[in-house]
Amino acid sequence: MTDYTPIQQQYPAPQAAPPRNGLGTAGFVLGLVGLVFSPIPIVGVIAWPLVVLGLILSAVGLARVRAGKATNKGLSIAGIVVSVLGLVVSILWVVVLGKAIGDVNEQATQHHTIVYSVTGDAKTADVDYSTFDQAGSVKTETGATVPWTKTVEATGVLIGAFTVSTGEAGGTVTCKVVVDGQEVKTATASGEFALASCSGF
Repeated sequence: MTDYTPIQQQYPAPQAAPPRNGLGTAGFVLGLVGLVFSPIPIVGVIAWPLVVLGLILSAVGLARVRAGKATNKGLSIAGIVVSVLGLVVSILWVVVLGKAIGDVNEQATQHHTIVYSVTGDAKTADVDYSTFDQAGSVKTETGATVPWTKTVEATGVLIGAFTVSTGEAGGTVTCKVVVDGQEVKTATASGEFALASCSGF
């Protein structure tokens, strides 16, 4: 009598389904691209819609995971994180840019009183100073008697020039610039044809 041992067939174990979360993936990609662009001046404007859309899609992807319709929870959470970071950077840029524009506008309309003065033991000096008129010209007074002073009114951003030079007779001269009651520049020069510069205030 022959004994037959049944042959057991071995079937391969079923493979696990790959993680799926299309909305979470799209949200992560959009949030990451938005985060990369957000700190770049001007170009960062396109980061706004990217990070907002990335945040929405990532949140929907997370909701689908909780509802059992998607399986990749980590990607949705990562998408939310990078989207929020991109949004924060974008908001900070808007605040910084807004403050910078406000400061420029304030300086452009601000009124200033500039007082130029020259002192020293030199009898005379040649003086060049900014007039801050519409042409933005520099006026020259040759052989001005020391001490010498001039008051100029200006509106807007100040970029001034003020130089004093002695002649052949030499001597010592000191130039000083006072803007709105505060001394901003001073310099002293001695000797023949010496130059004292108080420019760049």
